[in-house]
Amino acid sequence: MTNPGQTSQETPPLTATDTAPQEPQGPERTGAPSARLGGPLAAAVVVLVAAVAAVVGLLVGSRLGAVDATEHPAEGSVDVGFARDMQDHHGQAVQMATLVRDRTDDEAIRSIALDITLTQQHQAGQMFAWLEEWGLPQSSTEPPMLWMADHGDHADAVAQGGLMPGMATQAELNQLAAASGEDAERLFLTLMIEHHEAGVDMAEYAVDDAKEDVVTHLAATIVQSQSAELTVLQDLLAARGGPPE
Repeated sequence: MTNPGQTSQETPPLTATDTAPQEPQGPERTGAPSARLGGPLAAAVVVLVAAVAAVVGLLVGSRLGAVDATEHPAEGSVDVGFARDMQDHHGQAVQMATLVRDRTDDEAIRSIALDITLTQQHQAGQMFAWLEEWGLPQSSTEPPMLWMADHGDHADAVAQGGLMPGMATQAELNQLAAASGEDAERLFLTLMIEHHEAGVDMAEYAVDDAKEDVVTHLAATIVQSQSAELTVLQDLLAARGGPPE
């Protein structure tokens, strides 16, 4: 029943459409693109991601392949033989230089002995590091100097139980250890001249026949420095009357 003057209005029944949640319009539509973009566009995104991953994989793989492909000197090479034998050669030079520094007060002798010690210890350290990097042991069961087998009789002499070129015998080292003053100086200079002459010979061979740049560079440095030292050693020995009897 209605009041007089009012128009009767009936509320229409609700439909299924009226009860469904309404989708936000305009800026409020913030759903994830992957949920709203379907069909060809979604497929294109997947293909693009896969392509990028493939390119990255190829680049990384090629880089690792380049590192793995690096070749180091092998057993029996000039590079490896030089690194091992010159370390031993340098070791004896350092031993003799240390002995004479404790047996003389002559500043010229002490100075060149110190220079030999520091220089050859440093160079021996470089050669030690090469062998570590190449994954090779510091010594070999094979006789030394085989890497110079085609150079004179060096390898033959060592194979027959001899010493490497220029190396002092144990008796000579004992004699140096027992000497003092000018006697120690003359013996040291005589032994070191022979030592340097052989060292230069070994280094020149490495300059010509080694393959690694670091090896040929150090070998050339040894040739230059020890050739210069030879002149000084010979002058010092001449000033002291020459080699001992």
